[in-house]
Amino acid sequence: MHRTPGRLDRENEKVAAPKKGRRQSAPGKPGRSLVFILIALVALTGGMFLSGNTTPRLGIDLAGGTSITLQAKDEPGQKKSAINPTNMNTAVSIINNRVNGLGVSEAEVQTQGDDNIIVNIPKGTNEKQAREQVGTTAQLYFRPVVTVASGEPTPEPSASSSGKGKDKGKDTADPDKATEQGDGKGDDKASPTPTASPTSQGRAVTDGLKADATPTPKASDKGGDKDKAAPTPTPSADPATAALQKKFTELDCTDKAQRGKVGDGIKPSEQTIACGKNSAGQWEKYVLGPAELNGKDVDDAKATINQQSGAWVVNMEFTGSGSKKFSKTTSKLSQQQQPMNQFAIVLDGEVASAPSVNTTLSANAEISGSFTQESAQDLANILSYGALPLTFHEQSVTTVSPALGGEQLHAGLIAGAIGLALVIIYLVVYYRGLSLIAIASLLVSAALTYTLMTLLGPAISFTLNLPAVCGAIVAIGITADSFIVFFERVRDEVREGRTLRPAVERAWPRARRTILVSDFVSFLAAAVLFIVTVGKVQGFAFTLGLTTLLDVVVVFFFTKPLMTLMARKKFFANGHKWSGLDPKRLGAKPPLRRTRRATGSAAGPVDPKEA
Repeated sequence: MHRTPGRLDRENEKVAAPKKGRRQSAPGKPGRSLVFILIALVALTGGMFLSGNTTPRLGIDLAGGTSITLQAKDEPGQKKSAINPTNMNTAVSIINNRVNGLGVSEAEVQTQGDDNIIVNIPKGTNEKQAREQVGTTAQLYFRPVVTVASGEPTPEPSASSSGKGKDKGKDTADPDKATEQGDGKGDDKASPTPTASPTSQGRAVTDGLKADATPTPKASDKGGDKDKAAPTPTPSADPATAALQKKFTELDCTDKAQRGKVGDGIKPSEQTIACGKNSAGQWEKYVLGPAELNGKDVDDAKATINQQSGAWVVNMEFTGSGSKKFSKTTSKLSQQQQPMNQFAIVLDGEVASAPSVNTTLSANAEISGSFTQESAQDLANILSYGALPLTFHEQSVTTVSPALGGEQLHAGLIAGAIGLALVIIYLVVYYRGLSLIAIASLLVSAALTYTLMTLLGPAISFTLNLPAVCGAIVAIGITADSFIVFFERVRDEVREGRTLRPAVERAWPRARRTILVSDFVSFLAAAVLFIVTVGKVQGFAFTLGLTTLLDVVVVFFFTKPLMTLMARKKFFANGHKWSGLDPKRLGAKPPLRRTRRATGSAAGPVDPKEA
């Protein structure tokens, strides 16, 4: 009576052993897998706190804000399409600069598909202004430089230094010298006050204005009088001149908010002020004359290597009408002194480059300087984009208030909690003790999903929107389905009369194949949905694909090893009625298996496959 069950156990263990050449599952060391998953959880959680991001980045529909979808269109009558990855990426860079100019933080500008750009602007932004900025075609102009100075605002001269300002009048009467000092090239150590005084800067600005470009007869008659050599603007005599001088003096190009407003409402035929970076990466401010050319006058621009110097340069080619304009402009500029021999390439009110002109140029021009390959290509893209027959049309605009976004997030969390609660109730009622393993696996899967979503926010700009929340809710069912497949395989083995430990090892290869096939189908559907869709639907597809991959990780490295450990506990191994593995409740028939063993012993050895 006592030998038969013992022999039956040994036979079961023998049957559970895999054939030679088949990969074994190493049931004796499940602790290694559990340690691995624990280390992964600790590492992800630690990275989350070290990065300072403890919550996932929320999308517009949950946090509130404006989402604008722009579709690129070719202008009618063009022979060649301008919609290509290079031009689209350049457009993304330009739109991103525009959005940043509004003082917006954490805005997202990215391509979707071949011809769409998605602009997500968080709450607190003027929707009308944002739509005007991102929906307008980039404006590229070539303007002559009147003067240039350091990007910081110019301080007012103190009373103690007013005398010094008069003493320096003879040196700064010449506009060129005033510009050099305003550029920061003077000796700053000689005086605690800036070398270029507001008066000298105002005189340089005035010299470039059309109204005051030519000195008055009195000024030319008495060249020794520095106050008459270059007329000083006064608000009462010329309000436009005084206003431009004031803006130029007060402008702080290091302030992003001020840079975004420079040049607003200025027509191409008017003078303006602008900001730009020099070769050292420092901000400078400019006074620029009326536009001489625009982006449509540029036929092509390429970044190449000069064969003689070996340095990176940018080659420009102009159209027929553009060549005439450029030749006329460079002819005038080449006669001027620094910096009035420079022409500024201005894109959306910001100076991208301000090269000097030393000779008259016509159809072709080469811009040289301290270019790297990247900076040369960036400038070439800017010049090319200004001439592209490419415009953007609003495909859709979605505005969500912060209050509505909070309500949607709250509703999504409630829906997820209800779905999780229903799954847990089902597991507890149907699987009893086995539900503890399933619940622990769900918690591990939830922790991995949360930490990864949080870290992917700053890493790849992943945002958790409402469709992504729906994908996470659907993933709860997919993850629970994997546990159910494994548990049912184990219960089938117990029904066949096997004890729990060999039943777990025999059930795992069969359950593993089913789980992998099921998850592969889910992941394939998510991948196809992510590729063929645009907008927020991609959030659903990405979350579904991510959670499907995590399901495989959790089942292989947590659920299976934990089940192997629990099979060694008496509560599960002896088939307690609350374990979910009670042989009587499952309808196991051990006597039938004993009869087959006895028959097999009489006729010969039993093939393990038949058992």
